[in-house]
Amino acid sequence: MSSATPIVSPDQLPPAIFLMGPTASGKTGLAVELAQRFPVELISVDSALVYRDMNIGTAKPDAATLARAPHHLIDIISPTEAYSAAQFCNDALRLMADITARGKVPLLVGGTMLYFKALEGGLSDLPQADPELRKQLEEQAEIHGWPALHFELSKIDPEAAARLEPADAQRIQRALEVYKLTGVPMSQHFSKTIGQPSLPYRLMKLALLPSDRAVLHARIADRFEAMLKQGLVDEVRHLRKTYSLSLSMPSMRCVGYRQVWEFTEGNLDSTELREKGIAATRQLAKRQMTWLRSMREVNYLDCISKDLTGRASDLVGQFLARKK
Repeated sequence: MSSATPIVSPDQLPPAIFLMGPTASGKTGLAVELAQRFPVELISVDSALVYRDMNIGTAKPDAATLARAPHHLIDIISPTEAYSAAQFCNDALRLMADITARGKVPLLVGGTMLYFKALEGGLSDLPQADPELRKQLEEQAEIHGWPALHFELSKIDPEAAARLEPADAQRIQRALEVYKLTGVPMSQHFSKTIGQPSLPYRLMKLALLPSDRAVLHARIADRFEAMLKQGLVDEVRHLRKTYSLSLSMPSMRCVGYRQVWEFTEGNLDSTELREKGIAATRQLAKRQMTWLRSMREVNYLDCISKDLTGRASDLVGQFLARKK
């Protein structure tokens, strides 16, 4: 007799929900509301919220919010450490299995689109970071500027370069590093994945996008202003005193932290800090929305709609009511 593994119908898989959106689109608030209405547990999908003591600049949920709706994968590493997409996938899959075993539904919420992509479709077979090569690229950027390296990238990997802003140092560096280590453009690596071929869950994807981008831009400006008033500069100064940090570390490359670091070095004045912080956040939101529009089988919701919670609740209710 054959011992082949039986094929499992998608409807027989346990349910899971992705709640995605650009920065300042209201993901956390909506996730908390959904957690009050449905048997879900929240898993953070955010490459900045993993860091301890980085609270203001990451818009980390406060203690009262976390008491109402606990989030997994917040405050799990030091700002001196790195956290990869592979680590996220391992942690998220373990947590999703635990949540499912407790009879609840994993709701993954955040804006780190690479993590969502890796979790759903598998990881690209990319080489590990090469410290010496990264140092060389940083030295080149100091001399010529990141836009010049972006132009270099556009000649070897136009597809990757088209997705990046000329000042997006971290991603430009990684794309050049991958090409120099492998001789293959990063965009080609992304077409081949390793690991789990598909997520073993019946998945619903919700994406928050603004019907009026100007409203999102206003939210971004207001939130960055609020972060400065709440003490973002003092937070960065405290981090630099507490930890052995450098601007090359992933934690300090987070939007907002990079600009405040430059301010504390005397390279920006307060007006420039505000302008550059808001501009960098808007660029991040633009990249996130580009990712979201390229994804398949997504339920798009207007993040500035007054009925956002009601619309999302209807979709989640219908999804969970389907026969398993």
